[in-house]
Order: sequence, then structure tokens, then C-alpha cells
Amino acid sequence: MLRLAATDLDGTLLRSDRSIAPRTLEALRAARLRGMRHLIVTGRPASGCGQVFDALGYRGIAVCGQGAQLYDVTARRVLSTVALDRDLARTLVARLQAELAELGVPGELSLAVNTSGPEGEFVRTSAFPVRDTLSPVRTCRPRDLWRRPVDRVFLRHPVLLDDDLAALAARVCGPLAAVTHSDRGLVEILPAGTDKGTGLALAAERYGVDLADVIAFGDMPNDIPLLSRAGHGVAMGNCHPDLKAVADEVAPHHDDDGVARVLEGLTGTSGQASSDPLNRSVPPDAPERTAPCASTC
Repeated sequence: MLRLAATDLDGTLLRSDRSIAPRTLEALRAARLRGMRHLIVTGRPASGCGQVFDALGYRGIAVCGQGAQLYDVTARRVLSTVALDRDLARTLVARLQAELAELGVPGELSLAVNTSGPEGEFVRTSAFPVRDTLSPVRTCRPRDLWRRPVDRVFLRHPVLLDDDLAALAARVCGPLAAVTHSDRGLVEILPAGTDKGTGLALAAERYGVDLADVIAFGDMPNDIPLLSRAGHGVAMGNCHPDLKAVADEVAPHHDDDGVARVLEGLTGTSGQASSDPLNRSVPPDAPERTAPCASTC
């Protein structure tokens, strides 16, 4: 019996405009009434999830920061966190830059970091594009990226494809750090052993749920550990090709309410938004499509 629905946010639960569809809210409500808890498992830091939590009326634990943060949404506090060693991160970035130069790859690596803590900032160099984020954003010189403890490093390259940059970074980092590809134009360096699968396992243990009783939804390579650890893994119709190799099922596109459609099949519900939606923070006269939630990494 499935007892936990673990969902990624961007590209999965949220539409392209970062809204939450009324149909999705209703499907989550129906699943909850049938004993299935919703667990958010996101690459966003906890500091960038507040508006999503509010729009969902979300309570309980969320897995944030690619599995590095276990966050109690009800109490608004971090239960556990894993930080990336700053000296190690700086060394690995320097090695990656040297490797790119040795290979003769044109263009410079641009960098950003998430600083540690529940109020963490998104700190970027001027070459790194400003992202749509609810976390505080600050621009600094490259050497100042390392002034505060960091949870992860973001990489972007003007020439290399994301998959190629991720593969090169993984080779450079080896067992010293984890590397994942989480969004278009975004590769991340994380503490070794950190991924969404480990975060899911920690949250499921706290809830007393066996991983075999988890259904998980995702769309990008950083969701592969999430789908792999769950009893039933669902890749979105808009997913990166690598997800289909580990998924048990492919859902419709996230803009076609893919998560809702799968949950409706499990709960036997109709797919119509009720007049009493789960999200009571969305005004009753809001247009039918939209509980907007800004994106982050």
C-alpha cells in the first residue's frame, strides 16, 4: 500500500509558470484523505520554499537542498543539514577550472553558492545569471564566494552542455563530493553522499514509512536517486531522458497536471477541482490555473 507521495517541485509538481494547478491541489487532498502523505523533495533550499509551502497548505517535513536539509515546515526549523567544506569546494572548483583550461575548452566557468542555514543566500559572481529565486540574492567577487559556510556550489559554462559539464565535474570531484544536474544550465557540487534518495530515506524513517510504500515523482537527473529508492518511481513526460531508464512509469507533462493524473488513478478520483481546495491560502476568486510559486535552483 502506497503511504507517501514524494514529489519534486520545479518541472514536476509546479507548472512552467511556477503555479500549482487546482487539479493538483485536489489530487493531493484526495490522496491525503486516503492515508497518503505528501512529501516535498526539492533541490531548493528551505529558504526558497516558503511561498510553495504556503500555497500548498503544507505541513510536516520537507526534504530540501538536494537532500542536504531536512526541514520541519510546521515548526519552521531545520532538523538536520549537511554543509559542504569550503576549502574542499574551493579546491575542487580550482581543479575543474584547470581541467577545462587543459582541455582547451573556450569560455569561463561561472559560479554561485548557497550559503548555509535556514536563511541562506544565493550568492553569485557577476557572470552567473540571476535566477528566479525566493532566497536572498547577492552578487560578489569570485574570492568572496567562500566568506561564509556553504551548502553547495553551482556551476555554469557558456560552451559545454550541462551533461558534459556534470560528467567532467564528477570525474574531477571523484569520491570527495557529489555532483548532480538539477536544471537547465545548472550543475551542482554537493557534500559527498548527499542526494534526494538519502533525504527521502531520512524523512520516510521519521514518518515510519517503508521505502517500498513510497511513490516518487521527478523530472531531472538529480531525481534519479529519489525514483530509485522509492517503491514506485514516476518520471514526468517532460523529463530528462536519463530518468526514463529508472522509472516504473511515465506521467503526462507537468503542464498537463501529470502528478495529479497519476494520483487520481491511485485514488479513483475524478480529476475535477473541488470547491474546497487544499490550498486555503489561494484567494477563492483567483483565476483557475494559479497559485504562483517563484522558482529557485
